[in-house]
Amino acid sequence: MDSGSVRGGIDRRRLLRRGGLTAAGMMATGAVAAGVVATGTPLVGARTGHAAPALSDADIPPDALPGGAYDQYIERLAAEDRFSGVVLLAHQGRTVLSRSYGMADEERGIENHEGVAFNLASASQPFLAVAVLQLLQRGELTLSDTVGTHLDGIATDIAEQVTIHHLLTSTSGIDAPMPDWQRVFTSKEEVHEHNLQWARQATLVGVPGAGADAHLPGGGAGLAMAAQIVETVTGLTFWDYVHEHILGRSGMTGSAYFTRTQWLEDEHIAHPYMLQSDGSRVDAVRNLDKGSLGQAPDRNPGRSFIGYSSGEGFATAPDLVRFGQALLDGTVLGGPYADLLTGAKAPGGTPTSFATYAGPLHLVNGSQWVFGRGGGGGGIAANWNIYLDTGWVGVVLSNYDGIPIQEILQQERQALTGEDQR
Repeated sequence: MDSGSVRGGIDRRRLLRRGGLTAAGMMATGAVAAGVVATGTPLVGARTGHAAPALSDADIPPDALPGGAYDQYIERLAAEDRFSGVVLLAHQGRTVLSRSYGMADEERGIENHEGVAFNLASASQPFLAVAVLQLLQRGELTLSDTVGTHLDGIATDIAEQVTIHHLLTSTSGIDAPMPDWQRVFTSKEEVHEHNLQWARQATLVGVPGAGADAHLPGGGAGLAMAAQIVETVTGLTFWDYVHEHILGRSGMTGSAYFTRTQWLEDEHIAHPYMLQSDGSRVDAVRNLDKGSLGQAPDRNPGRSFIGYSSGEGFATAPDLVRFGQALLDGTVLGGPYADLLTGAKAPGGTPTSFATYAGPLHLVNGSQWVFGRGGGGGGIAANWNIYLDTGWVGVVLSNYDGIPIQEILQQERQALTGEDQR
């Protein structure tokens, strides 16, 4: 095999023909008008979790209710043009608070609403971890498998020393060339080939397991290796596998790894609006030559054409609640494997935070665990949290950059747990 091949004799053209779903087949129906609160509404397709008994209206924390402190805070941000997007709070799949503000596509006059999918940036990385753990659950790989067990063409020291566990915890000790952020991709085939070759340019620069490399270019290359292991084991593209076995099984009908073509054509996908030096905002997908004042100035999420292992998946807010429920009730991972996904693997940046296979884990009030993932980019701010011990799910999706996302998440946590982190 050549250095860009994956082991197992998989025909790449067959993989890529199967990659991705049409927007028509993935989009949700029944949009909610911008700014409407849907209190006590069950999410279609959401399953009842087992983390805690359902709350009565009298038991819902007052700050989480429509008109409560969290709702008022988001409304103020939107009134100041500091937030555009959707926030949602749900308990056991039951919507408690849903708010939508701003425009999904200003040029076409389309408002944000619950049925609009937002780019998640890195907040879609847990889909990769779930995919790998599903294969572990089926006995098709082990976390101690080295990269070379499944992939050809990888540097020998990486192939022999770096394990799947290292890849998922971003402790592989590898680095890789910085991607060309100015490059505009034009097809799924081009994106797939780029990631194959990028993984094979990685070098070992540290001791596997000794430290975090999540924010090095090699961190992304390591995730690409993990996605390519999924492809080798299953014979599907990473996109097809996630669509069928994670999004599909979770009932996430409005979510997918959409292409730039779908982004431009489908009215159910929010366009990112990037802040410029003159205070204006520009549509990232329609202005691929522009960058963002709020993020690295040479980056634009629209240039990628389609996301891959490191991020750029899309989801609606109700679909992320469904994903949370699917993790809580064993739909996508059996109980021990869901615990493996969300369990602490290493200390985090604070005494009450920890690293997991997919994102940070926080201990709140010394009594309950919060697992979730955030992501950001030009015109993108996304975060979803699962309150594992109480069954709450909180979602924040925005098509603005520069929003006060950390403050928003503090307000969310205070509303649901009473913890004041200010």
